[in-house]
Amino acid sequence: MKHFTHSAVAIALISVLAACGGSGSDSAPEPEVDNGFSFDATEMVTNLTEDVIVKGYSDLAAEGDALLLATQTLVTTPTQANLLAAQDAWKAARQPWEQGESHIFGPVDSMDIDPHLDSWPLNTIDLTTVLSTNSGFDAETIKGWNDDVQGFHTMEYLLFGDGVADNSKDIAELTETERDYLMGLAEVFRDYTKDLDDAWQISHDSGSGKAYGELLKTPGADGNTFYSSNLGVVEELINGMIGIVDEVGNGKIADPFGGSANDADTSKVESQYSWNSLTDFSNNIIGVRNVYQGELTGAADKQGIVDFVAAADKELAARVGAEIDNAILTIQAIEGSNAMPFRQAISDVEGRKRIQTAVDALTKLQESLESEVLPLLDTWKA
Repeated sequence: MKHFTHSAVAIALISVLAACGGSGSDSAPEPEVDNGFSFDATEMVTNLTEDVIVKGYSDLAAEGDALLLATQTLVTTPTQANLLAAQDAWKAARQPWEQGESHIFGPVDSMDIDPHLDSWPLNTIDLTTVLSTNSGFDAETIKGWNDDVQGFHTMEYLLFGDGVADNSKDIAELTETERDYLMGLAEVFRDYTKDLDDAWQISHDSGSGKAYGELLKTPGADGNTFYSSNLGVVEELINGMIGIVDEVGNGKIADPFGGSANDADTSKVESQYSWNSLTDFSNNIIGVRNVYQGELTGAADKQGIVDFVAAADKELAARVGAEIDNAILTIQAIEGSNAMPFRQAISDVEGRKRIQTAVDALTKLQESLESEVLPLLDTWKA
């Protein structure tokens, strides 16, 4: 029998191996994989604030001025041509408002501008009472009344009629009292749109506070209690996009659409008096595209949420952009070849098929934004 003598070095090596788990039967832990991505959002946030949000509210305020002017002309010279001009001014003001619903946060919420301008449904019973018991309407008095007898849809009802058989109205049907009320409503509308524009460009609290646009562009700055970083701003913007896609697909369209033609409810159709519903819905999603692409329609190419998404996944960025475009096109296609209004389409066999196609497109877009775009915030190295 042979005896082996181990050197001190060998003994030390054996001890080290034992302490480390032996001869390598347990492998060392794998290093964590960094799945994060980098993106400097400063330029994007600045552009979206200035060229999309502030520009949109500035356009809305300008349209508010134009609507008041058209209404004043209608009151002083009540002709069919002037009634049509006031209707066109109402539709023109509707566009920047509906597109702006893709970023309905900040002053439009804190100052209660949204319900003041866009409460739905209209309270036609109270409106009848207002018209029969009042005269000489002034803006400050109207501001003290309920939101559901002022704003867009009250003006719409007076300008276009009830929308049941058509969306036209003869000037002979517009009474002097209704014309006076329209002018007061238009003045209130002008005031609120100016307040909203001022809040984004001058002061968010009508006092010493900074313009809300500056707060959005300078997160983390001294005195900015709204946003601590660009992460919060981008999250606000993405959630705004998700919110309006959800509202259009699962509210504005789905509520009147119902489960079948028998369940269709025209009373729930927003902008039904003017037959402007499909234009409203498509403008809502065009507003999503404005935020995503970083530009109002026709503007020069600048950074938008698409650039944030592309920094993480270029294929996803392109796919979401295509889904936004598809949602807009399918909404616009609801009218078919005979320009069918939405309130009629919900009860029409072929119209309902086109509506379902639009709903499916909106559902797909919402899923992509919620499950693929929003989670990018978790891996973003802001």
